[in-house]
Amino acid sequence: MNADLDVGLLVLRLSCGLILAPHGLQKLFGWFDGPGLDRTEAYFAGLGLRPPRAHAVLSGLCEFGGGLLLVLGLCTPLGSAVVIGTLMVAVGTVAGKRGWFANTGGAEFPLTLCLAAWASAFTGPGRYSLDHLIGWDLAGIAAGLAALGLAAAAALVTLATRRPPAATAEQTRSTT
Repeated sequence: MNADLDVGLLVLRLSCGLILAPHGLQKLFGWFDGPGLDRTEAYFAGLGLRPPRAHAVLSGLCEFGGGLLLVLGLCTPLGSAVVIGTLMVAVGTVAGKRGWFANTGGAEFPLTLCLAAWASAFTGPGRYSLDHLIGWDLAGIAAGLAALGLAAAAALVTLATRRPPAATAEQTRSTT
């Protein structure tokens, strides 16, 4: 690889990872004006994700951990898979229902990040990464397809196990 390509791969990883990692910290700790764990749990309960606390914690950990793995260029296909799966769930539960464009909260932005993470699984992290420093050559068609397969399986299980939120007493009265 040449230095220009390695810098491009670093920019790709950093842009995706540094966008996602703080979102995880928002969910987990309320940092950066985020909702924190309790509000994230309540939001996930409204989406039908059960148990909502576990999903809130996992979502925060996946956004932070997957983003961090991409930033560091460590276990890059795994970091990519974590990011892709998390964003697939975001599109399947919220963004996909809001249309395409980011200004309406649509799928455009999460899918862009998803594709950036997927590209990183195919290309590998480049020379400026912990994978390179360790001597791990984790890239190529197999790595990219494995990342997508793992992500899709995790996202499908999550989406398939959603249940409608329990109706409140007020909602029950208004329907009778």
